[in-house]
Formats: sequence, C-alpha cells, structure tokens
Amino acid sequence: MRRPPLLSPSNLPGGPLLRPAETRLRPPLIPRRVQLALLHSLSLSRLVLAAFFLMTTDTLLRAGLIVLAGLTDVLDGWIARHAHLTSRLGALIDPVGDRGFAVTAILALLLDGLLTPVQVCLLLVRDVMTAVGFLVARFVATLRPVELKARLLGKATTGVQTVTLLAALLAPALVRPLVAVVAVLATAAVVDYSRAVLRARVPA
Repeated sequence: MRRPPLLSPSNLPGGPLLRPAETRLRPPLIPRRVQLALLHSLSLSRLVLAAFFLMTTDTLLRAGLIVLAGLTDVLDGWIARHAHLTSRLGALIDPVGDRGFAVTAILALLLDGLLTPVQVCLLLVRDVMTAVGFLVARFVATLRPVELKARLLGKATTGVQTVTLLAALLAPALVRPLVAVVAVLATAAVVDYSRAVLRARVPA
C-alpha cells in the first residue's frame, strides 16, 4: 500500500495554513447584504443629484450633474452584472433613481424654457408607458412572477435622452432631431419590452 509523503506543502515551513476546501469556504470580506446596500445607495444617489439639479441654474454645473448621473447608472449596472449582485429589489431601485433624475431634469428644463411641452411629452413617452406596464404587471397574476430586466432598446433610449438633456443646455440646435430619435427609440423599446414580458409570462 502506498504511504502518504512524510512532508507535504501544508506542513512545510512557510506552507499554506488553510487547505483548499477551507479556503473556498472562507466568507467574503464584505457580506452580500452590505454589498447590495451599497449598490442600492449608488442607484438612489441619482435622486440626490436630481435635487441638486433643481437647486442650481448654472448651465455647466447642470451639465456636469447630467453626466454624473449617467456615469452612476452605467457603473451600478456594471457592478451588478460582474459582481453577481442582481436582485429583484435592485431591478426596481435602479430605474427609480434613473427615471427620477431624468424626469426631474426634463421638467426643470421645461420650466426654464429650454424644452417645449411637445418635446417633453415625446421624451417622457417611454417612462409613462413603462410605469403603466409595471402597474399592469403587478395586478395581472400571470405577469406578476416575471422578472423585470433592462433591455437593449431601453438602454439606447436612455442614452439618447441623456444626450438630449445635454444638448438643451449646451447645443439647443440639436434638440429637435435628438427628440425625434428618442421618440422612435422609445416606441420601439415599449414594443420590445412588452413582447419580452408577454413571452415570459406564466401560463394561467
């Protein structure tokens, strides 16, 4: 019968103190609950940025707040995917922070005369339809279990919408064509999202 070696890497001087199994079972430095709380705080920080947007009339500062809000949106989505921190609560908090900032900025620019009422309606059509769809999904039993996820067309709409807000502050001549692009993308995004939800519904 083969005898085990007298010396192994675990009992040599300077060898590892933990066996591989023990290393795998070591808990993370930051508990998952804390990681999720920090990620949700990053998403909700856009509501704080929205408050600052209302408190200032400086054009460059407002433009900086729009860029910062967009960066936090990209960052928390990247962290959630790569750190496997996606959750149903996060799927609700992220759009609340995102749309909360966008709607606040759009209405503020309307009051400042930088956007017309028609342009505001076109910029917000996706948000209104998404809110209606969310309420319907909560009340219809076959749609209630469906996990709500961001779609590519929705992200594209948000990106062009952000550029439109910047244009309203820095390049007004670009607002009209950008609003038209947002309207087209928003319509396509609503159709795409509705089809995805209906395909994922639970049969009655």
